[in-house]
Amino acid sequence: MTYNNYRLLVPLLALLVFGCTKVDAGDASVADTAVHDAEVAVASTDELMAKGQGVYNANCAACHQPNGQGLTGAFPPLAGSDYLKGDRKKVMGAALFGLSGPITVNGVEYNGVMPSLGHLPDQDLAAALTYVFGSWGNDGAAVSVAEVTALRAELGQTDRAAGERHQGATEGELTYQGAPSAMSGEDIRQVMAAGGPVLSEAEFGTATQLYFERCAGCHGVLRKGATGKPLTPDITKEKGTDYLKALITYGSPAGMPNWGTSGEMSAEQIDIMARFLQQEPPAPPEYGMPQMKASWNLIVAPKDRPTKPQHSRNIENFFSVTLRDSGEVAIIDGDTKEIVTRLKTGYAVHISRVSASGRYVFTIGRDAKVDMIDLWMDPPARVAEIKVGLEARSVETSKYKGYEDKYAVAGSYWPPQYTIMDGDTLEPLKIVSTRGMTVDTQEYHPEPRVAAIVASHYHPDFIINVKETGHILLVDYSNIDDLAVTDIGAAKFLHDGGWDRSKRYFLTAANQSDKIAVVDSKERKLVALADVTKTPHPGRGANLDDPKYGPVWVTSALGNANVTFLGTDPEGHPDNAWKTVRVIDGMGGGSLFVKSHPKSSNLWVDAPLNPDTGFSQSIAVFDVNNVEAGFEVLPIAEWADLGEGPKRVVQPEYNKAGDEVWFSVWSGKEQESAIVVVDDKTRELKAVIKDAGLITPTGKFNVYNTLHDVY
Repeated sequence: MTYNNYRLLVPLLALLVFGCTKVDAGDASVADTAVHDAEVAVASTDELMAKGQGVYNANCAACHQPNGQGLTGAFPPLAGSDYLKGDRKKVMGAALFGLSGPITVNGVEYNGVMPSLGHLPDQDLAAALTYVFGSWGNDGAAVSVAEVTALRAELGQTDRAAGERHQGATEGELTYQGAPSAMSGEDIRQVMAAGGPVLSEAEFGTATQLYFERCAGCHGVLRKGATGKPLTPDITKEKGTDYLKALITYGSPAGMPNWGTSGEMSAEQIDIMARFLQQEPPAPPEYGMPQMKASWNLIVAPKDRPTKPQHSRNIENFFSVTLRDSGEVAIIDGDTKEIVTRLKTGYAVHISRVSASGRYVFTIGRDAKVDMIDLWMDPPARVAEIKVGLEARSVETSKYKGYEDKYAVAGSYWPPQYTIMDGDTLEPLKIVSTRGMTVDTQEYHPEPRVAAIVASHYHPDFIINVKETGHILLVDYSNIDDLAVTDIGAAKFLHDGGWDRSKRYFLTAANQSDKIAVVDSKERKLVALADVTKTPHPGRGANLDDPKYGPVWVTSALGNANVTFLGTDPEGHPDNAWKTVRVIDGMGGGSLFVKSHPKSSNLWVDAPLNPDTGFSQSIAVFDVNNVEAGFEVLPIAEWADLGEGPKRVVQPEYNKAGDEVWFSVWSGKEQESAIVVVDDKTRELKAVIKDAGLITPTGKFNVYNTLHDVY
């Protein structure tokens, strides 16, 4: 949910693009109009109008009103608009790219921002444009799907994941970052703002729950803004209840979904939310040592655990697989493709990490629950658990010589902090807050979340990304009583990252700053801030030997189809070190993971968040030795042979031998999902793993590759 400043909300116009450039009315020829009418004859104009009205109401009516009249001085009218009589191609182009700057419509000046609606399918754009061109006294010709498709190609907007429904954030980013918070409204205290509308205790509870489920992922727990804009009372009270209700119902040009017309919120809930947003943001409770101690459960003490593996399976080729919506992980035998066991864990496990000994898997859910799984047991079982906060994403274990398995660390989103625990038992030992100043403007941020954590191979350091403030912390765990922390200023909105092949340099995405930060873990300093294109999302990245540029590290992106190669060899190829040496085109934006292997000549790139199912249900694979030749598309979801569902193909993961690649085919909780195994050499289907308990599989972590940072 997001509400921009009033002057910026102007023409949501979502998709109908009432034309945002003034042109002569005579540019569209009669012949062109006849062609358009012929093309839409397959679907009657009445059918297009009916569909278009629905798309319009869901995306545009909040600003331009259901009757197309707009709001004088704020949102331009579409009814009888002189802009719609201009150059047809330019009018349609505004729907794909949006518009900013002063315009005059029917003699009235407007100055705001209309977002791109390029994320919408061509069918929806054509229908909405047809509806607008043919309603409220307008007499424009119908718009065909072919016409929209051709214009996309001409204007370079074929990748819908690059569309910006939310100003400054692509559709791929919104799909990723708009996920609900794992927190609930329990134990949250209501603070009434002077002059704000009143909520009952029951309404406050409802609104808090809705906010965490729908809005906190973009706007932050304290409503200070993150991907979404701030929603603090100084902004929302100016709007007023009726205005906010309209925006919540229909959506906004700043990217808020249409919660009302989509049916996801009732009129009563929308009224409650509109009043709630004008109150002071309620802060969830802090979560410190007393709460952690109370949640800590040592299920099997170290002295009671096996002294050797209790089964003959190949533990190093186990996969820990997140079953997102069932709150479980599956342990799958990579040799036999059997599901060895499923274990209840935290909700929507974000990652699995392996202890230095290779015996234990540590998982962390979005609900900040950490589970420790003993792979020696038959079947593998949880031996300890703890909650380190109310929401979290990252966990890691100590790997430096002499400290193997000694400590574990978990980073929290709320409260913003990291917790060092005993590596054998998960007993909490030390909690450190990450609240502080941003790296650029030196402003205090109350909610800087902990993103990725990796363990250094050169020092007893945990390397911790602090997302909103842009600091990378090198936490020396050799003496946790007198903790020494090296604070490296990088760039804001730090996210995931991984090691180069030498495991000396940590490369991590500052994805909203469009940079890759490079940390020398041996010298404990920042060596580069490399520029990349919009919104890198590497996962842990991929390490390759480029035939022209030598060793490189690769990232894909949420915001575009670019696959970016950075040189990583300052000694052998100093001219290429920490620079973008190659950019190639993947299938499309909305990519989450790239993957390769030292024994493979393939580079795999997914696109699960792309709005086009042709991309999201497939995988792109490049020949590392000839990446400029382009990619081959493999129909992974088709190979899975599933029923209905989104069937998003996500996260390539190699087996230990490096001769198989595993893909999750991720559908809805009530739908069938699968894991597809592909032969890396032949690129042919090798196996499909299905099971009624394989619910929404996403991340997969091979024990050997995760432990040894092979990617």
